[in-house]
Amino acid sequence: MPDTSPLPRHDAGADDARRIAVLGATGSIGTSALDVIARHRGWMRASVLAAGSNVQALIALCQAHRPEHAAIADPALYIPLRDGLRDASLATEAHAGAEAIDALAAGPDCDTVVAAVVGAAGLSSTLAAARAGKRLLLANKEALVLAGELLTREAAAAGAEIIPIDSEHSAIFQCLRSRDASVAGAGVRRLVLTASGGPFRGRSRADLQAVTPAQAVAHPKWSMGPKISVDSATLMNKGLEVIEAHHLFDVPGARIDVLVHPQSLVHSLVEYVDGSTLAQLGLPDMRTTLAVGLGWPRRIESGVAGLDLLAHGRLEFEAPDLDAFPCLRLAWQALEAGGSAPAILNAANEIAVSAFLQGRIGFLSIPELVEQALSALPDTAADTLEALLAADARCRQITTTAIARLPHA
Repeated sequence: MPDTSPLPRHDAGADDARRIAVLGATGSIGTSALDVIARHRGWMRASVLAAGSNVQALIALCQAHRPEHAAIADPALYIPLRDGLRDASLATEAHAGAEAIDALAAGPDCDTVVAAVVGAAGLSSTLAAARAGKRLLLANKEALVLAGELLTREAAAAGAEIIPIDSEHSAIFQCLRSRDASVAGAGVRRLVLTASGGPFRGRSRADLQAVTPAQAVAHPKWSMGPKISVDSATLMNKGLEVIEAHHLFDVPGARIDVLVHPQSLVHSLVEYVDGSTLAQLGLPDMRTTLAVGLGWPRRIESGVAGLDLLAHGRLEFEAPDLDAFPCLRLAWQALEAGGSAPAILNAANEIAVSAFLQGRIGFLSIPELVEQALSALPDTAADTLEALLAADARCRQITTTAIARLPHA
C-alpha cells in the first residue's frame, strides 16, 4: 500500500530534496505542478524550468521558485532570457533550444521530470528523460500515441519510472498501485476509461452534420484549448487515451473499455477477475494527479478539496455512440494495427481539426480524413523516433492535400 507517513523535512537546499524539472512550466499543467511543489518546499524543489517562447512568464516563475536552470525552446530568445534573469538579480543559468532542454532533462540537476510540453515538440525531451532513468511525470499525449512502443522500451531499459498525469491514467495507476505490477499476476480483467461525452453527448450522427467550431469548443464542464476541446467533442481524446493506456499498463486494446460519465468525478476503473472493480474518484483538478506523481508512494497535500458525494448527487454512465463518434473506433483500429498507425491517426487528426477550426471542413469530415489516412498510408515499424516522425510528416502532407481537394475547402 502507498506510504502515508509524514514527509521528511529538509532545508530547501538540502542535497536529498527531490529536484524537479518542469518542462512546459508556463502552461496550465506546469503552473499546477509548481503550485504543488511550493507546498512542499522543504522536501522538493523546482531545479529546472523550461518554456516555449514566453520569456517574461518564465522569468517570473524563476523569481518565485529560484531554479538553477531556465530554458526557452526558441533559440532566438536566449539573450532576452539571459538578460532578464540577470536584471532580476537571479543566479539562474539561461539556456535555449531543444537540445539544451533535452540535456537538462537527462542531466544531473533533476531526478524527476514533469513532461508537460504540448505536441510533438515534447517528444525529444521526454525520451531524453526516460533514457536517463528519471521519474517521468507524463502529461504529453504524443509521447505515447506517437512513440509509445519506443518510449516504454527505453524507459524499461534505463529503469525510468513513468507516472501518468492525465486524470484517467492516474486513476488506473492508483487502482493498480503501480505500473510495475504485473497486470496478469494482479488478476486484471479490464481497464475502463471514463469520458465526459463532450458538448454533443446524446446527438445522432445526422445532428452533427452542421455543428460549428464555436459549438465544438464549448465544453459543458470546463474551458480547454480549441484543439483538445474538438478532440473531446469527437471523442478522439478518449481514443488517444486508450492507446496511452495500452502502453502505460501493457494491456491489449480489447481489454480497454470506455464509459461516458458526464459528471466527470469517477476518473477511471479497474475490473479484476474476482468480480471486484476499483474506481478512483475526485474533483477534476490536475493538482491531485501531480501530487500523486510527485509524492508517490506517499500521499501528499495537493491543495484540492475532498469530494462531497452528497453535494454532487447521482453518478451516471452510458456506452459511447461509435456511429456518431467514430474517432474512438478508429483509435482502437490503429492500436490493433500497431507500428506507425497510431502516429498516422494522431497526425491526420491534428491536421483535420485545424482545418475544421478554420472553417475549411465540416465536423464529420474529421473522422473521414483520419480513416482515409489510415487506409492510404502503409504501416511501418515504430522502432525509431526518426521513422515515426517520417510517418507523421507524410501523413500531414497527404491529409493536407486531401483537404485541399474537398469541394468546400
